[in-house]
Amino acid sequence: MKKNIEKLQKTIDGSNYIVALTGAGISTGAGIPDFRGKGGIYTTGLYDPYKTFDYDYFKKDPSHFFKFAKDFIGFYDKIVPTQGHKFLAELEQKGKLKAVITQNIDGLHQMARSKHVIEVHGGFTTSHCIKCRKFYDFNWLKEELAHKKELRCSCDGFVKPDIVFFGEPVEGMHTAMREAAEADLFLVMGSSLTVQPASLLPQVTEGKVVIINMGEVMFPERKTFLRFDSDIDSVVKELKI
Repeated sequence: MKKNIEKLQKTIDGSNYIVALTGAGISTGAGIPDFRGKGGIYTTGLYDPYKTFDYDYFKKDPSHFFKFAKDFIGFYDKIVPTQGHKFLAELEQKGKLKAVITQNIDGLHQMARSKHVIEVHGGFTTSHCIKCRKFYDFNWLKEELAHKKELRCSCDGFVKPDIVFFGEPVEGMHTAMREAAEADLFLVMGSSLTVQPASLLPQVTEGKVVIINMGEVMFPERKTFLRFDSDIDSVVKELKI
């Protein structure tokens, strides 16, 4: 791995427009389970993907999602950004990194002080009523879930955090596509590139594609400049900014 680290270091040093795409794997070190890996949200069977994250099902029976939301909020205050999150924030502060495109809903990039974050799957920090569209902040969400099994608006509609469910349009993809097209180095960190449309972003860039992800990745090896089948933090700790 040493030679690849040196090659990556040289590539970062010579790049002026770095864009990163991050998935669940960048946050597992913070204690947040991924979706498809060992112990992941889907693989353990603890949450049914369709019943938990399908918008039409949510409108009929939101209890499955609210169970997930209650569990998620239960450890949210305990999580802190990983070395991977901090590395990207530092790259941005140095003027190298121009955007973080994330599939995650945990807000850890913002906690690490990244400024230009494109949350294509939305986030947990804001919510809206699906009936009247009234806005609710994160503090309200935490307080309500602490003693209730579901979130209800004053109009009696269900309140849903602003994360993208199956059946809803993905947010910020035009901006994400534009950033990917501009990149001279495109970092994929903690994503298996299986979920569209975010998985299409490395296809858009004309820059070098570097992938750091444990496990299989759905991207052609011939188009990959460097591939690390490794823990993200173990890679970035070897790099200098």
